[in-house]
Amino acid sequence: MSLLIVEHVSKFFGGVRAVDDVSFELKAGEMLALIGPNGAGKSTLFNMINGQIRADQGSIRLLKNELIGRSTRGIWRLGVGRTFQIAHTFSSLTVVENVQIALLSHERKVFGFLRSAAGLYRGRALALLEQVGMVDQADRACHELAYSDNKRVELAIALSNDPALLLMDEPTAGMASRERSDLMILTRRLATERNIAVLFTEHSMDVVFAHADRMIVLARGRLIAQGSPEAVRENALVREVYFGSGVVSGLKSATARGVSDE
Repeated sequence: MSLLIVEHVSKFFGGVRAVDDVSFELKAGEMLALIGPNGAGKSTLFNMINGQIRADQGSIRLLKNELIGRSTRGIWRLGVGRTFQIAHTFSSLTVVENVQIALLSHERKVFGFLRSAAGLYRGRALALLEQVGMVDQADRACHELAYSDNKRVELAIALSNDPALLLMDEPTAGMASRERSDLMILTRRLATERNIAVLFTEHSMDVVFAHADRMIVLARGRLIAQGSPEAVRENALVREVYFGSGVVSGLKSATARGVSDE
């Protein structure tokens, strides 16, 4: 049974069809990569699922709940977590305080308990940090952390609402090769253990081919291919769309190596 169902979704900006009649499904525990060249409509589609942009047509359902028309906070409360291309943490707060703030928000207590928040949900925050490998740095300020560690803190924050769906916007951007691999292996483990569906956008083809169960490919707002990494890698239209972008060579080399470098 599919957890997320996107049906015939479109978004228009004037005469431009940023997303044009896109449909796909995503199951719990599955990692689905959303890829495409610049201007393909990836960010627009991603933001429609998250509620930052409202779709003009179609339906987006999470566990039978229609998401179109709901606020980002309302969608978050239904069980959609998100990470961003640039890590979103409060740099002056400690690691554990960042997660506590997210938990307080989920419990609708941020505004009423700010003065006494230091001790609230600390245990739950530490448990989340343990899951992402950051509990040993719980009392360090986020500005003291390496960028890759801030991404792990952001992941713990995204898990604070016990999400059924996790949206990851270029999760490995700005990270070294080993750091990219470690973060995606961690994401896979969490998706499996917590039975979370993961939808991620990514420009690094090595990450996509190594870690996605399935891929969907957009070009000029339309869905041009979907399926296993192997099927997408061999798709003639995908190769044509990526021609001249520097990715085609990566797709070809992936046939031999199983991964590719952008």
